[in-house]
Amino acid sequence: MTLSPLNQRRWRNFRRNGRAFWSLIIFVILFGLSLFAEFLANDKPILVSYRGDLHAPVLRFYPETAFGGDFKTEAVYSDIEVQCLIISGGLEACWDDPDGVIEDAGDGEVAGAAIHKGWMLWPPVPYSYKTINDIGGAAPSAPDANHLLGTDDTARDVLARVIYGFRLSVFFTLIVTVLTSLIGIAAGAIQGYFGGWIDLIFQRVLEIWSSTPSLYVIIILFAILGRSFWLLVFVTVLFGWPALVGVVRAEFLRARNFEYVRAARALGVKNRVIMYRHVLPNAMVATLTMLPFIITGTISTLATLDFLGFGLPSSSPSLGELTRQAKQNLQAPWLGFTAFFTFSLLLSLLVFIFEGVRDAFDPRKTFK
Repeated sequence: MTLSPLNQRRWRNFRRNGRAFWSLIIFVILFGLSLFAEFLANDKPILVSYRGDLHAPVLRFYPETAFGGDFKTEAVYSDIEVQCLIISGGLEACWDDPDGVIEDAGDGEVAGAAIHKGWMLWPPVPYSYKTINDIGGAAPSAPDANHLLGTDDTARDVLARVIYGFRLSVFFTLIVTVLTSLIGIAAGAIQGYFGGWIDLIFQRVLEIWSSTPSLYVIIILFAILGRSFWLLVFVTVLFGWPALVGVVRAEFLRARNFEYVRAARALGVKNRVIMYRHVLPNAMVATLTMLPFIITGTISTLATLDFLGFGLPSSSPSLGELTRQAKQNLQAPWLGFTAFFTFSLLLSLLVFIFEGVRDAFDPRKTFK
């Protein structure tokens, strides 16, 4: 796909902005890794070799009976008995049967185990975000060789929750930003382009809507419908779209009387074509100027709601919930440091990237 000369110039301007370009590279690497969080942090092996067959517990459900066990529930791969079943090749190789078929091989291994010797390939972090670990002491526990960032107050691995929480926060932010931008730009464009009574009525609606106490609405909805990711996205978009209306409306009010817009109208060009092809590009710089604030505000909203206990379910890998645990466990400073540095890194990268995008779209700015 070949870029137009205008977009090539924008890409060159973005690349010359070193802070934005390297922030994009770092963010893409981190977000790309978080997309494969199940392969980086999980209490299930990536691959299992059992009796010569390969299994992928990360991708599929396998009952314990698939490995020679007794239960039809999903195998608990961290359990020593399940590991014995897989590595030794079956139940008969793990425990002595009453008939005395299994005998000691003499070298510490069970007789016949070498025939069906199995293995398990674990992720780098052998814990999921919801795994309750046996830490042999009080939780939260300090960082050690098994838990590089320690555990939280329910003995869950902090590093695993950060990996999953990073992905969840980015997904939430991107979805909310895209939806609020689309709605806000459309509403501002209609107001600014047509003006008159449409603009007047829209402004009154915005004044009423902006004065609605969003936190109370969120509490009421969550009390009735329960907490969920998509409900939180819906509510955030519901109260977030007016953020772009003002700047887009002002740009369309300014540009609708330009001579090229009047000429297009005189030639019979449809209003939606004029708005999209001729007026909207002029409003993009002002729109992109607001995006860093929308992004940081969205992440802050998610973190604030989780911190107050009105966000995602408590079992979700939320960075805001980690911050709340840091507040409740002042004797565990690693929780606070982890939450602070994760938020700082995420917000800084996104702000630098969208500042670079904004400057790339601004024809008045060039970079050496």
